Amino acid sequence: MADKIEAGAERLPSQAQFENEHEAVESARGNNPEAVGWLYELYFDRLYRYCYIKLGDATEAEDLTEQVFLKMIESISTFEWQGTTFAAWLYRIAHNLIIDKHRRDARRPQVPLEPVSDIIPSEHDDPHRLAEQGDLRAHLLASMDQLTELQAQVITLKFGGELSNLEVANILDRTEGSIKSLQHSALDNLRKIMATKGYP
Repeated sequence: MADKIEAGAERLPSQAQFENEHEAVESARGNNPEAVGWLYELYFDRLYRYCYIKLGDATEAEDLTEQVFLKMIESISTFEWQGTTFAAWLYRIAHNLIIDKHRRDARRPQVPLEPVSDIIPSEHDDPHRLAEQGDLRAHLLASMDQLTELQAQVITLKFGGELSNLEVANILDRTEGSIKSLQHSALDNLRKIMATKGYP
C-alpha cells in the first residue's frame, strides 16, 4: 500500500515550494507529484490519529490512512472549493472508508492483533509512564464508546483530527452551532464517565 502512495506522490515537502494549501491542491489537481507529497506530509499525522481513534489498531489505522491518500489521488480532480475545505473533504473520505471497513468487519469478525512493537516497549521507555498512558488511553476509548455516535464523531474529529468546528460541521452535515453544542455535551459526558473510573 505504501508503495502505491509513494508511486503517486513522492514525499518531497522540503523541495516543493507552495505558498499555501490552496496552491498545493490546485497543483496536485494537475498531477504534480510534489504537490501530492506536500499534502500527504501536511495531513498524514492528523488523519492517522483520527483513524487510530476510530479503529483502535495502529496497523489498520496506517493502512486506512494510506487508502485515504490513494482515494485523494484518484478523486482530487473532482474536488470543489465551494462549500467545504480540503481538510473536510479528506476527512469525509476517511469517514466513509471507516464505515465501509466496519461493515466488512461485521460480516467477517476478526480477532484484532496489535503489532509486536506496540506490545513490547523499547529499552528507553519508562515502564511506569507507558502503563499510565496505556491505562488512560484504554479508559478514554472505552468511555468514548458510551457517548452517542455523533458525540464521539465530533470529539474524534475535533481532537483526533485537529479540525475546526466549521470543518467538523462540513463533514457531518451540521451547523457550526450544533457542533459546539455537541462538543460541550460530549466533553461533559466524558468528564462524568471518566470520574466514575477515578480520573479527575
